[in-house]
Amino acid sequence: MTVTLESIHDTARRLAGHVVRTPCHRSETLSAITGAEIYLKFENQQFTASFKDRGALAKLLSLDEAQRRRGVIAMSAGNHAQGVAHHATRMGIPATIVMPVSAPFNKVQQTRRLGATVVQHGMQLADAETRAHEIAVEQGLVFVHPYDDETVIAGQGTVALEMLEDHPDIDCLCVPIGGGGLLAGMAIAACGIKPSIGLIGVQTRAFPAMHAALAGTTPQFATQTIAEGIAVRNVGRITSEIIGRLVEDILLVDESDIENAISLLISIEKTVAEGAGAAGLAAVLTHPERFQGRKVGIVICGGNIDTRLLGIVLQRQLVREQRLVTLRFEITDLPGTLGRIAGLIGEAGANIIDVTHHRLFLDVPAKAADLDFTIETRDAAHTAAVEAALQAAGLMPRRLSSSGS
Repeated sequence: MTVTLESIHDTARRLAGHVVRTPCHRSETLSAITGAEIYLKFENQQFTASFKDRGALAKLLSLDEAQRRRGVIAMSAGNHAQGVAHHATRMGIPATIVMPVSAPFNKVQQTRRLGATVVQHGMQLADAETRAHEIAVEQGLVFVHPYDDETVIAGQGTVALEMLEDHPDIDCLCVPIGGGGLLAGMAIAACGIKPSIGLIGVQTRAFPAMHAALAGTTPQFATQTIAEGIAVRNVGRITSEIIGRLVEDILLVDESDIENAISLLISIEKTVAEGAGAAGLAAVLTHPERFQGRKVGIVICGGNIDTRLLGIVLQRQLVREQRLVTLRFEITDLPGTLGRIAGLIGEAGANIIDVTHHRLFLDVPAKAADLDFTIETRDAAHTAAVEAALQAAGLMPRRLSSSGS
């Protein structure tokens, strides 16, 4: 099989009624912020909260009866795992998924709930892939690759069909890349429909495998990323060829850029995106000159973020926006001092989140103390106004850095 616009249309017909035809809406607010017309494709509304449902089902539907009886195996950091597990269970196909030990707990747990046997092996996806191939040989299972498979790529390409059906005036697609299955499929579909369309991939700087492969350089990898869904070290042979031929550029974004995008999607669009799912918006926010004035389609490719991590991301964003700050006061340890400071902060309209009283720091005189107030304000200007009010009252608070010093 060679992936073509026709094969992607055929795949779309087979998937109809079995995956969600997710909405694609223009975002007024994000358009105003970025200077581009932003259209969001909400693949986080799939049953397993990821576009991976499409490619996984496309592959399973292509298996003959003997292959289905033998069962399938896949390696995944989480979203492909859930897609394979869900549709394999629904179709009565035994499924085994090898996931790295570092995979988010919520994704591992959900994969088991969806009916797959989960084997955890290695810290990286590449380690899980090696073990998955070994088990496939040992048990005679059919390997379902998460991205470097033409049937899977055709399934992912159906995302672009829907986007351009809903908004044919989109002139640029900004798509996250791990192994490249989503971008490769979307590129073939989009270029087949609209040859003039611009295609831009996005990777986290922590795992720039495809960016390096196409540039002919050696990638440097971090140990972890908030965007574990695109934390891929080994790019696909098929996907690399397609992306190298059809995609105009691959942009890199930092962890803080992705955190910012996650927070904006929640606060503006009221939608939850995991790190990989927010990468497209992160690229538009970080590289606005590349998208200015264009009609940009962004795929929110997944929403499977651990709730604890999501809470941390949102709080960190408040710190970046100076809406959550810690002020340290070096005071004489006398009765009423804490109450006086608290009163002044309240009068200035800030909300006190936490107070810590340090009497045992050895760099503080025995009759003195450090008071740390963590406060919440409306914005950076309000924080500055609170500090000015405290200074006017004769206090000299020192704003602590995000590291607490």
